[in-house]
Amino acid sequence: MAIPSARPFLEKNPIVPVVVLDREEDALPTAKALVAGGITSAEVTFRTPVAAQAIAQMAQVEGITVGAGTVMTPEQANRAIDAGAQFLVSPGFSADVARVASEREVAFLPGIANPTDIMAALAFDLDVMKFFPAVPLGGLPLVKAMAAPFPQLKFMPTGGIGPNNIREWLATDVIASVGGSWMVTRQMVAEGRFDEITRLSAEAMEIVAEVRS
Repeated sequence: MAIPSARPFLEKNPIVPVVVLDREEDALPTAKALVAGGITSAEVTFRTPVAAQAIAQMAQVEGITVGAGTVMTPEQANRAIDAGAQFLVSPGFSADVARVASEREVAFLPGIANPTDIMAALAFDLDVMKFFPAVPLGGLPLVKAMAAPFPQLKFMPTGGIGPNNIREWLATDVIASVGGSWMVTRQMVAEGRFDEITRLSAEAMEIVAEVRS
């Protein structure tokens, strides 16, 4: 069974915030703050003990599609999906996680850093992959060079993306969406600065509108 394509989801979500939550009670206000700013997705990292609970809470908020990030094992993938995750994101490629995504019919965005990674992921007919860490690896020149032999692919760069460079990424044809955390940092959430999350989310979506109108 093929893994569902992430393209329809990313077409509607040109920015996918990377959200780190340390407390379950922060999940609902964080989701509501993103939606209030016009952002309709969130990648909740599986790096904290409350990740599954946070996904379950955020999935209840109308208008947001919640996925799980930093998914590195089949066990994490299944726990995330059971909690309500509608897509999975990994820092690298894992065939075991890809098999879970296929079995559970959930979109999967594996991290890739070179053509070898891409070719391994292509065995699962994936048509969108996460380019990570985007800026430290070489930025747009590298992803453009890697995209040339794989015209069927688009990429979601994550790592070093922010308000100062998001325009150039979104204006590039091979970029389906961008991931980042500048509008919803771990510190903002911890300090309850949800109004700031809404403000920065709205500013980010204004940039999207300018670039992709």
